[in-house]
Amino acid sequence: MDFKDYYKILGVDKKATPDEIKKAYRKLAIKYHPDKNPNNKASEEKFKEINEANEVLSDPEKKKKYDELSSNWNQYSQQPQGNREGNFDWSKWTQGQTGRSTYSGEDSFNNEGEFSSFFESIFGGGFNQRATTKTKGQDYRAEIEVSLEDAYHGTSTRIEVNGKTLQMNLKPGIKNGQVLRIKEKGGPSRSGGPKGDIYLTLIIPQHPHYERKEDDLYCDTPVDIYTAVLGGKQLVSTLKGSIRIDIPAGTDNGKVLRLKGLGMPKFGKPTEFGDLYAKVSIQIPKNLSEKEITLFKELAKIRNNK
Repeated sequence: MDFKDYYKILGVDKKATPDEIKKAYRKLAIKYHPDKNPNNKASEEKFKEINEANEVLSDPEKKKKYDELSSNWNQYSQQPQGNREGNFDWSKWTQGQTGRSTYSGEDSFNNEGEFSSFFESIFGGGFNQRATTKTKGQDYRAEIEVSLEDAYHGTSTRIEVNGKTLQMNLKPGIKNGQVLRIKEKGGPSRSGGPKGDIYLTLIIPQHPHYERKEDDLYCDTPVDIYTAVLGGKQLVSTLKGSIRIDIPAGTDNGKVLRLKGLGMPKFGKPTEFGDLYAKVSIQIPKNLSEKEITLFKELAKIRNNK
């Protein structure tokens, strides 16, 4: 029976910490996973070998036993062949028990095959027993486009997955780039475990009138010069509907008016809203009549003679 160097298989030092072992294992397991290497026998065998190494090195008791065996094996193998007294005695570390061996690590991947005879002789499990864990199926990822209006009010949408139509209800306040998870609607498991999940990334295109920052909205509000000078009411469009607001006399161009509670609803908190910030954009009148021009000139004279 050949000795297996589990440290070499995972590419870690014998003094590696549990976190370093875990990190090395996950990196290799992802690289050689059968889903990423379909019909690749070499990758499949490498994947099994990686799982076996992790099963030992991630378990303190198995690791201790393996390190003792490794130390004795190194002493034996480093002797000149002529000085070795017979074959290496495996019996001190082997056991004759049979039964099912399973992974204990919470991050273990599915090992769709048997452990090696080396592992089973040292740690038990039987030569013909399959060591598996039920892992979930493949996760699916997709993007869906939602208007800012639908993000404000909430909406429902349909997606097609594996020939099936899924109805999704989107809560008010969803954000651009937000990822929603639909549990166990992804790919089937290869080992009898739960289905994978679906992760939907929400894309909200830029709106022609509003700019969104978190839960607040920003917009330009046109105000005629007369209202800006004298004060008055101005109609402002919001996602909740149009409202009239007070414009103070002498309002400057670019002044920002805060409209509390007229921004986006906060996701998961339907009674809470951000604010709307309306930036005053004073409109200069065009195509003035002769009388209007005369009046503006008179106003200019009055202003300049102060």
